[in-house]
Amino acid sequence: MLHSIIKATLASTLAVGFAATAANAETRVTYKSAKAGSSYYQMGVEVAEAIKKGTDGNIIMTIEESQGSVQNVMEVRARGGDYVFTAPPALVDAAQAGTGAFEGKGNPKFSEIRALFPIPSLTMHFVMSKASGAQDFAGMAGKTILLGKGSFGATEGEKYLKLFGLEGKVKIADAELSNAGDALKNGQIDGFVTAGSWPAPNVVEAAASVDVNILSMTPEQVAETKRAGLTIPAGTYAGQDRDILTTSLPVVAYATTAMDDETAYQLTKTFWEQKTTMSGSAPWWKGVDKSLMANIIGKLHPGAVRYYKEAGFELSERQM
Repeated sequence: MLHSIIKATLASTLAVGFAATAANAETRVTYKSAKAGSSYYQMGVEVAEAIKKGTDGNIIMTIEESQGSVQNVMEVRARGGDYVFTAPPALVDAAQAGTGAFEGKGNPKFSEIRALFPIPSLTMHFVMSKASGAQDFAGMAGKTILLGKGSFGATEGEKYLKLFGLEGKVKIADAELSNAGDALKNGQIDGFVTAGSWPAPNVVEAAASVDVNILSMTPEQVAETKRAGLTIPAGTYAGQDRDILTTSLPVVAYATTAMDDETAYQLTKTFWEQKTTMSGSAPWWKGVDKSLMANIIGKLHPGAVRYYKEAGFELSERQM
């Protein structure tokens, strides 16, 4: 009899112990985005905090520094189901097709990449001082413009100057983009071009210290660039009393089919449920809404699809 009681008690204790262990189990994932100190690295920190808070600590996300989106995609070859990374959808498409930066570097694992959710897009800003008189792209002729060097914004800005007939008609300032605000204020330049999630901190700073015009494109100009169109709402920057039509490079958080469906579901669900709170402390999350889902040109993770169907998102056949 005593032996039976002890056996039953031991079994009960073990059951409680196993239940407690299961309840306290953590899922750990790695989030790889951008260089430390960049806005996209900071976004990763904010996503990690939101995921931890929204899952009561059941999913812990570790932020890992990256040298860029190509590296993020390439690392899929050696990573497992705990890997989340960010990249433009077009880059993932190129990896899966073995083109562009991935020509001759194809890998079967690239076909396993699946999208989770969009994050703030890299948004083009053409910022001109009001003193320059430039209110549209034609008005940039004869002005001194700072493009910066080596960045997406610099490359894209140079491309747009050519597209819009301004090649050779503007003077390109030889300076770092980090000096744009001071250079604009001091009259050393008439404007600068930058790409970042909106509201972009360097544009906020410039608009707060000098009167600026942030140039808006026409729908025809947006179509010419072959980039995704994006509207920056009126009031985003000081003195901006109208919507600004510009272009953007969409950026998305991805995993692979190696990630289990439940983890992908919880990550996606928690991201969208926490987005309003995130927007309160970091305004760039206000730029993420359902409309950005259209920029995901590849397949979504089945776990993410489950959430989107529950939440009433409209998905394309290609995304599923």
